[in-house]
Amino acid sequence: MKSLKVVFFGTPEFAKNSLKAIHESHHEVAGVVTVADKASGRGQKINESPVKTYAVDNNLRVFQPEKLRNPEFLNEIRNLNADVFVVVAFRMMPKILFEMPEMGTFNLHASLLPDYRGAAPINYAIINGEKKTGATTFFINEKIDEGNILLQEEIEISADENAGMLHDRLMEMGAKLVVKTLDGLADNSIQEKPQPSVEHPKNAFKIFKEDTRINWNMNSESIHNFVRGMSPYPCAFTTIKIGEDEKSLKIYEGKFEIYAHEKTPGSLEIDKNQFKIYTKDGAYFPEELQLEGKKRMNVKAFLNGFQHFDSISR
Repeated sequence: MKSLKVVFFGTPEFAKNSLKAIHESHHEVAGVVTVADKASGRGQKINESPVKTYAVDNNLRVFQPEKLRNPEFLNEIRNLNADVFVVVAFRMMPKILFEMPEMGTFNLHASLLPDYRGAAPINYAIINGEKKTGATTFFINEKIDEGNILLQEEIEISADENAGMLHDRLMEMGAKLVVKTLDGLADNSIQEKPQPSVEHPKNAFKIFKEDTRINWNMNSESIHNFVRGMSPYPCAFTTIKIGEDEKSLKIYEGKFEIYAHEKTPGSLEIDKNQFKIYTKDGAYFPEELQLEGKKRMNVKAFLNGFQHFDSISR
């Protein structure tokens, strides 16, 4: 089978697995483009992206441009004479860059396009209670996540799977799909096709802090899906009052029950063994949580130390 010369663009762990799969295949990684190293944490330690760490460990040529339109960078990439560019969890690319290789530039996206275009497809698939999702490879064009589809694969979402678990499964599946796409392009066996026309595709916009607050006026199952879809990152939260103080409470995991009651959604019932928060149509029982300033813990350990909550702040 023909070997393609590839330039890879990516940053996080999700992308690293695809780079690894390409590098271990018969295709050639001519270069790797990732973000610049960043200082973070209390000591402002310089951190490399997972993609850079893998590339350096495997003696792959790395590029870390501040700007993708930089003429010097564009010239260096052009001189690699790649057949195709592969993009996984990177940033917006200018047309001058994605049109450079003869075969084009394709992206791996963690949804069944056209649904869940955007930055957080894994989170929103779970938040919306989907029973299945998948991964798609598609040619990049000037619109976000709207290019012609190359390959697509589905997986089932299990009832209690959270975003982190689904992320890891899609990361493995997506890496294989990337190599399968390269193979198909190499032997000309893939027929690209336009994305289906959908009047109202489901969106997966970037999640900001204010988007992660739990609305206790929702029904129990929707709250459960919201917590799952935000766990472990960025994590759903509520605020509680302890005396005169109001503190943030992250909830990573829990269970729910549906039953009629006359309690106000968001009101609490707490004893030494149980932490119950009333919802619109039942109750939610946090099982893994983290109070502001404290470490993550299970509900039993949590209640041993904190039993005097006044209310949920809605």
